[in-house]
Amino acid sequence: MNNENVPAVSYIEIDELMKDLRLAKHALVVGGETVRGFCTTFSSGIEEDLGVNYAWFSARYPDFVYLDRVVIDAPYRSQRLGEALYREVEHRILAEGATSLFTCEVNLQPRNEGSLRFHARLGFEQVGEQESKPGLVVAMLAKRLR
Repeated sequence: MNNENVPAVSYIEIDELMKDLRLAKHALVVGGETVRGFCTTFSSGIEEDLGVNYAWFSARYPDFVYLDRVVIDAPYRSQRLGEALYREVEHRILAEGATSLFTCEVNLQPRNEGSLRFHARLGFEQVGEQESKPGLVVAMLAKRLR
């Protein structure tokens, strides 16, 4: 499901996915018996290499939860499942009480207009941008939870 959605999310090999799941703060699935989507997050302070986007937030914020990837399978889009995953992550962040900063990134080049609108609607603001790899520029987004 993840790799069918490149370039909206980055390609991932199964061994990297297993490492991410081992390190994840949250690994959530939506859909019951039929997986319709998923997301993974990481908390701040992880020493292992989680990529340049996680490193960007680590260099600027002492405490945060970083949404690494979120994918909704094509037949289930436009059913607010992505929003449900984000709301559940927000709920868990607030319940855990370790931070109130929820972070992620969205492609600016190639531009992911739908995702940019989605994140703006949920209250995320752009706090920076960077070239993650040649030809891939991302908006660094953050949301303070109340």
